[in-house]
Amino acid sequence: MAGEEMIEIKFRLFDGTDLGPNKYHPATTVESLKEIILTQWPQDKENAPKTINDVKLINAGRILENNKTLAESRVSVGELPGGVITMHVVVRPPVSDKNNGIMFLSDLAC
Repeated sequence: MAGEEMIEIKFRLFDGTDLGPNKYHPATTVESLKEIILTQWPQDKENAPKTINDVKLINAGRILENNKTLAESRVSVGELPGGVITMHVVVRPPVSDKNNGIMFLSDLAC
């Protein structure tokens, strides 16, 4: 069945390195993908995410929602036969109060 085809995905990190590619079932949730990213995050990289809420996945210009599956997120299945889908991983920088010396995102000049 076409709806049951596995989706091959690699995750592109902010510095251009990739995690994967690996194959995922269309019923896999975005939250599950983020958990996989956390476990596979390279130990030598700075700015490692602490929780799935620190990670945003972007596919085809859209930020994917945690509670949606790959199929619900309209990740193209079988659009490119044998092709690998690249999802971009954005990590939220640490945000804390000013007393700790860490700035809020709103404190940054745009």
